[in-house]
Amino acid sequence: MHCLLRAPLLRLKPVLVKSFSNTSILNMPIIQVGESIPDVVLFENTPANKINIKKLCAGKKVVLFAVPGAFTPGCSKTHLPGYVKDADDLKSKGIGEIVCVSVNDPFVMGAWGKDQNAEGKVRMLADPSAEFTKALELDTDLPPLGGVRSKRYSMVIEDGVVTKLNVEPDGTGLACSLSKNLEL
Repeated sequence: MHCLLRAPLLRLKPVLVKSFSNTSILNMPIIQVGESIPDVVLFENTPANKINIKKLCAGKKVVLFAVPGAFTPGCSKTHLPGYVKDADDLKSKGIGEIVCVSVNDPFVMGAWGKDQNAEGKVRMLADPSAEFTKALELDTDLPPLGGVRSKRYSMVIEDGVVTKLNVEPDGTGLACSLSKNLEL
């Protein structure tokens, strides 16, 4: 499976993408390499602990990845555990923060982080109304998970600017957005 690697492009939507034997239309995210991330508040552990993602990324190199849902099989068995396992290696290469974002409430994200031993390695940030996810245009409708969720992706952000963006071709697969595939 090939990843959709984003580079600075003209914003043309929709984009025709050949997917194995069939053709599908995928919406390009509004965020592109070379652009600043949006100024949005996310939440860590409780609704009272507001984290402005733009401020969090200012002046440092950040790896941010998003998952369709906390406690879901692929996210809990593969995606988040890879970043937890590779956290020290990523930080030794100059990464100041590793952030996991999901369209869940902050209590669920906090509990999932504890369950996955992410504390001190990966910050678990909730996007309960999908404001951040929609601002990036990386939202998708997944009725079995409750409706609007995030597509699965990873990005490298340097001083608030996206330098790498890897979006899973189907929005939910486990290929290019894994920590082992991250290019710094």
